[in-house]
Amino acid sequence: MIMATTEGVLHLRTFQFFVLCALLIAIALAATAQTTMVLSNSTAMPQGNAASSQTAAPPTITLQDALRLAKNNNPQLQAAITEAGVAHQDKVQARAALLPSVNYNTQYLYTQGNGTPAGRYVANNGVHEYLAQGNAHEAVSAANFADFRRTQAAEAVAKARAEVAARGLVVAVVQSYYTLVVSQRKYATAQRAANEGERFFKITQQLEQGGEVAHSDVVKAEIQYQQVKRDLQESQLGMQKARLDLAVLLFPNFNENFSVVDDLRLPEPLPGFQEIATLASRKNPDLHAAMAALQAANNEVTVAQAGYLPALSLDYFYGIDANQFATRSPTIPPSAEFAGSPSFNNLGYAATASLTLPVWNWGATHSKVKQADLRRRQARVELSFAQRQLLSNIRSFYGEAQTARSELESLARSAELAAESLHLTTLRYQAGEATVLEVVDAQNTSTMAQNAYDDGEARFRLAVAHLQTLTGNF
Repeated sequence: MIMATTEGVLHLRTFQFFVLCALLIAIALAATAQTTMVLSNSTAMPQGNAASSQTAAPPTITLQDALRLAKNNNPQLQAAITEAGVAHQDKVQARAALLPSVNYNTQYLYTQGNGTPAGRYVANNGVHEYLAQGNAHEAVSAANFADFRRTQAAEAVAKARAEVAARGLVVAVVQSYYTLVVSQRKYATAQRAANEGERFFKITQQLEQGGEVAHSDVVKAEIQYQQVKRDLQESQLGMQKARLDLAVLLFPNFNENFSVVDDLRLPEPLPGFQEIATLASRKNPDLHAAMAALQAANNEVTVAQAGYLPALSLDYFYGIDANQFATRSPTIPPSAEFAGSPSFNNLGYAATASLTLPVWNWGATHSKVKQADLRRRQARVELSFAQRQLLSNIRSFYGEAQTARSELESLARSAELAAESLHLTTLRYQAGEATVLEVVDAQNTSTMAQNAYDDGEARFRLAVAHLQTLTGNF
């Protein structure tokens, strides 16, 4: 009976062992399948993102978008902005030099003893001397005030030069932007010319087969066709170069997968000359920079001349200067002054005032004054030149913009007439009333007239950008 019971228990335990092993194997297989699924999903997700990024449409950029992107990525403009920030910090530091400063000083002095409380060095106050003091310091000098005014003018110069760099960048972006727009137009014009050349070449072949024209017409038409195909390749190359030039200005990662908006069909109105002259006199950064540079040079002369004047320095100290590093020291030996008190207070204050009078420095101050005066003379010359240059640029840039705008209507009319002339000349050739040379000339004239109109629209926009470097936006 006992043996049967034992065998039953063994069978039960064996059965339980096999069930447990089966459960463990099932759990392991389920975990492996789940891990494989997660890995496959994680592998497939980047592929999906990559595919979506590859199929994403390229961004469409307007001129305002291009200006914004270029300002964030142009190193010359960022360098000018950095210089303006540095000049501002120079002004902050110069202003701080006019105000009192507070410092904390701590020091320990050890002097070899000689059996007396003073030690061997008379200048020291004991064998052990501890200093822990707060110091309020103020320097009063004409040079500090003049230097603060100089840094104010220098900041104005740096800000004006940053504005010059920003407006110069606008010209560069406008030129690159509309160069790409015009190159795309020229590529489309070259495609139309190539199609027209191919069509005319086939017309001459058909007429030759019918005995209506000589073989020389076919030869001339084929020469023209080969030429327009080369022009198409050149226009495509020019478009690619224009796109690369603009991409360098706009994107930090050199992205050339973008498109631009063609807004040349909407020419901007041009203000009157007197309004332009008034804006230029008030908002021209080159003139402001020259005026601020002269002001800075004047203050630099004042700084140099301040070397002839006395300088005052004020100091206030509060803390301890004692033989023990403590706020109170024991009275050893007892004295009548501290009778009834076992210690005395080490905390105290002191004040000093120093007046420095310059006497002789071998002409160094005089040399500094001469240097500053030479810089001031140069600043005056540069200001006079900036004023003359501004007057010249106002007339030159305004004349350029006015002429470019006035020619747009004429260029548009010429392009329309050239296209109509090409159509009529081709019909006359098919009717036997025109020669092949007339058709080829009409084709070339149509292409040149359309390209001239596109160049004229870009020329007006660039002329306006140049004018706005003097006046700002109008």
